[in-house]
Amino acid sequence: MPNELYLVRLIHHQTGRPFPGERLWTAAQLVHPATIRFLRARNCEGCDVYIQPYAGNQNASYILVDLDRAEPTVVGRMRANGHDPCVVLQTSPGHLQTWIRLSTSPLEPAVATAAGRLLAHSYGGDWASTDWRHLGRLAGFTNQKPARRTPDHYAPWVKLIHAGAGVAPRAEALLRSVRQSAPPPWHPTSRLRVYSAATELDPISAQEATTIYRGCMQRWNILERFPQPDWSIVDLWVARHLLSQGKPAPQTQAILRLASPHFPRRHGDPEDYLRRTIARAAFPSPGGRAVCSHHDPASAPLDASSACSNSTGGR
Repeated sequence: MPNELYLVRLIHHQTGRPFPGERLWTAAQLVHPATIRFLRARNCEGCDVYIQPYAGNQNASYILVDLDRAEPTVVGRMRANGHDPCVVLQTSPGHLQTWIRLSTSPLEPAVATAAGRLLAHSYGGDWASTDWRHLGRLAGFTNQKPARRTPDHYAPWVKLIHAGAGVAPRAEALLRSVRQSAPPPWHPTSRLRVYSAATELDPISAQEATTIYRGCMQRWNILERFPQPDWSIVDLWVARHLLSQGKPAPQTQAILRLASPHFPRRHGDPEDYLRRTIARAAFPSPGGRAVCSHHDPASAPLDASSACSNSTGGR
């Protein structure tokens, strides 16, 4: 995936916390033996290694399609449709990630996100991995996710299946399609207007939203249990709770927008992040567990395997 710079992020599989600092490297620096030794050491310590071609506040024209349970013919269908991947990775047996290049110049975040969602829909990809700067796994390191362990309890290698530089043959047609439907860019001064399918709902004030959000945090002892919370996970818990109480999805989204700490944080497309969070919250929590144990005094880290932050990489 030719590019000027690459962003590399290390995330510890047990705590879900990133290794301090995000690193930007050139291709030459990334393959330097000293860099590989550093990444190997962190990988052995339990960090997953993620990468993305970097283009600042834009997408570098590479779209990740995270195929959680890949059909044997999926890559062939991509090629038949003119969406040839430039990179195919096996992140663990039966799980693939592909990168598809759509342009020789950077893409606007909204366009890249819309393209990712369209490709995920077309090929059975993970919708939670479609934002414009989502990272994929780096080949040559192990997948530390506990659920991906081999029968011998080893972490599987992330393997390179295919690599071939180039833009997908039908990339231009795909971009024309998504540009017609991509939402306008979010701006922090935009007026809050909350709509249901047929009627306009009463706008919720920032004070009301903050009271509701903080009430959930206090009920669940979030700050006592998690000194450095992953707010994306807390947002998901709050959304699940509010939806279960009958709160309309548009108002739940408004509450997160107004009251989630430091929002929009580093989300490149905040409105898309909110839509994806609400969509995920509409499903029951894994294993039928409650959104959050109200009285659990333990100080264990957030369970990233069941409620993964939108900022992490894929499978």
